[in-house]
Formats: sequence, C-alpha cells, structure tokens
Amino acid sequence: MFSRMQTKALPGFREFYPADLALRTHIFQTWRTVATRYGFEEYDGPPLEPLDLYAAKSGDEIVGQLYAFRDKGGRDVAMRPEMTPTLARMVAARANGLKKPIRWFAIPQLFRYERQQRGRLREHFQLNCDLIGEPGPLGDAEIIALALDVMRAFGFGPAEVRVRLSDRRILQALLLGAGVAESQLAAAYQAVDKIERSDRVGLAALLQAGGMAPEVTDRLFEIAGLRGMAAVDAALGRLPDGEAAGTPLRRVVEALDAMGLGEFVEVDLSIVRGLAYYTGTVFELFDAGRTLRAICGGGRYDGLLEALGGVALPALGFGMGDVVLAELLRERGLVPADVSTIDVFFAAVTEEDWPFVLALAHEARDAGLRAEYALGAQPVGKQLKLADARSARLAVVIGPDDRARGEVMVKDLAEKRQEAVARDQVVGHLSRMARM
Repeated sequence: MFSRMQTKALPGFREFYPADLALRTHIFQTWRTVATRYGFEEYDGPPLEPLDLYAAKSGDEIVGQLYAFRDKGGRDVAMRPEMTPTLARMVAARANGLKKPIRWFAIPQLFRYERQQRGRLREHFQLNCDLIGEPGPLGDAEIIALALDVMRAFGFGPAEVRVRLSDRRILQALLLGAGVAESQLAAAYQAVDKIERSDRVGLAALLQAGGMAPEVTDRLFEIAGLRGMAAVDAALGRLPDGEAAGTPLRRVVEALDAMGLGEFVEVDLSIVRGLAYYTGTVFELFDAGRTLRAICGGGRYDGLLEALGGVALPALGFGMGDVVLAELLRERGLVPADVSTIDVFFAAVTEEDWPFVLALAHEARDAGLRAEYALGAQPVGKQLKLADARSARLAVVIGPDDRARGEVMVKDLAEKRQEAVARDQVVGHLSRMARM
C-alpha cells in the first residue's frame, strides 16, 4: 500500500542529528553574541524571492546557481542564494524612518545549486552583518573587526585565521593605468577573482579573446600579485592621483592596527569578490594554512540600495557560512564538549515510588530544570545508565525508606557522591547544584 520511503536527503542538503545541531547552535549563539556586542540588531526576510531580485544584481555566477521556478501564481521566483538584495530592498522601503548608520544582522539559510565539494553544499546557514549609511573607512574597519572578533570568540588567533583585504577602487585605478579599457573591467575582475583557482594561461587566452592585448594581461597578473600596503602604495605612486585611490584602504588598515587586529590582516589585490555589486573595500577570511575555502567574505556595495529601491545610501557587509566554519572548528579541536541534555534524572526504586517521581520531576521542570525519568518500570541500575547516557549531572533516587523519612537521595554523578535531602527542599537544592 505504501512505497518505501526515500532513505537519503537530497544531494548537498544536511540532516542535523542532535550532536550536529548542538554544534550549529553553538555557532549561532556565538554569532549572535558578537554581533549584538557591536550594537547590531537581528532581522530576517523571506526564503523565496522574485527571480528578478537576483537576475540583474548578483552576477552571472549566482544567477546560474539559482533554485528557480514558476510558482502557481505564474510568478518567476527563486530560493534566496544570498541575503544582501533582500536587505537592500527592506532598508530602501523604510530608509527615511531608520536611524543611521543602520547595524543589522541575520542568520538566513541560503540555497545554491552548485557542484558539491569540501566546504560547499547546496544549502548553508550564514551570518550576514551589514552597516548602512556610513561612507567612511571606519565603517569598513568596523565590519572587518566584527568578522575577526567572531573568529576570536571561537578561539582562533592570527596563527589560525587571516583577513585578505583589497579595494576595487585601487584595482580599477591600477588596471586602467595598465591599459585595461573600462569596457574590459568586468572581465578583468572575473579573471582576478579566479586567478588562484584557474590556469593563468587559460585566463590570459580568454582575456585576449575579448580584445585585451597580451602585454596588458601580463600587467593584470602583476597587479593581482601585489601584497602588502607598501607594495600597493608603490604601484599607485606611479599613477596620477594614485595616492588618493589608496587612501580609504590605508585608513582601514590603520584602524585595524589601532584595534590590535593588525596581525590578522594581509593586503592582497587578488581579492576582488565575484558579486557584481561591490564598489570599494573587499575582503575574505581564510584559515592561515589555506586548506579550506573562504570562511567569510564581504565588502562595500554603495550603489546597491539605490539600484534596488532608489535610496542612495552607502553600505557594506559580510557573509560567514557555517559549513567551512564547522569544518575548521572540528579540525582545530574547538568543538564544545558534549553538553548534558538534562540537569537531573529521577529514578524510582519500586512501583509505589512512581507517583512521587512524577510529582517531583514536574516540580523540577516548573522550576526551570531539565528533567527526565524512565517511562516504564526498570531496575534502578538501568535507570541510572539512562541518566549517564543523557550526560545528566544529577540523579534523584526515591525509594520506600527515603519516603518514610521524608527524604530523597541526591546523587552527584560527576563527583561520585550522594546525600539525603529533605523532600520539601530538594528542588531548591537541585537548582543550586545545577548552577554550580
């Protein structure tokens, strides 16, 4: 009568068993803690959006990965592949009534149909933090510091993670100065973005097929190879007004140094970010050994709100996915130890003790304690094994002799000790012990 159930999740989609969900919860809690420490407020938006929200603003790479379809109302829609266009629309709708600068964060689930590989699935959760209404470089430094402080909160230092930092204004000035035509800038950015993942000979051939001279492609690769603020300043110094193009990035680096985060920062002009709407500072955060994909990426997108909603507000932000981050936490041994699912386990010695177990367990739950008991008659030893399997810190054993004395036996399972506690004082006693 019933066909056999599909036994596996769809490719690229995850199932979160309790231990997996505990790690996800730890990640979410850390994200929220640090974001709110910076004064950011949480928001959310719909997981299903009009297709044209992404078609013109997110770049060809994301548009080609959309989970898109026509709904029953005849609308072309897509599961959200990123959060920034939704944020831009929401801010544009209420821009006049929002106090600037706007500090918002979200933890959306995002969907992209792409080839699975290490650190990349077809769905993931992501911390998005955005700062809107602030045009100056201190805003850029604030966002980058927030991303770094998230990593520090997980236990990572400069020996484990690095921010690779660039600026599209600098890259544009240097590329134009090297002979790249304005009409070729988009193709040049795409080539720089792929430079570490693709064959340079192939990239050069594609650029030259688009009309770029061989000597210009050579200069493009030289520019993408610039590392450190001093090397970037030297290259800009050979251009008219080049120093002005480097001023915003220079101030970002100085601000991060002043915060004590300079050890995390590497100026790297190969960072350009693939999304079409970035306009200024761009950055990506990697593990120092570069064994994984980017943990985080973001930058300034000053024109997006005006393009989507007609509101000219400067903006910048980043997205930090949970997949690569979870891998890195496991790799570095920074996953929290198994946390108890309950505070106290109640055990009955005889059949007559069960009503007292039920009553006391319910009182404990009313007091805010996480409590459990066996759902059928079992030997005490088996009940305590279940308490151990739940990683309970405390157990309460109720038997006829205890009841006759108006007491229960409280066992500290971690310290391997026990004591008799008066029945009318046990919930308070358990609450104090659970907080220790």
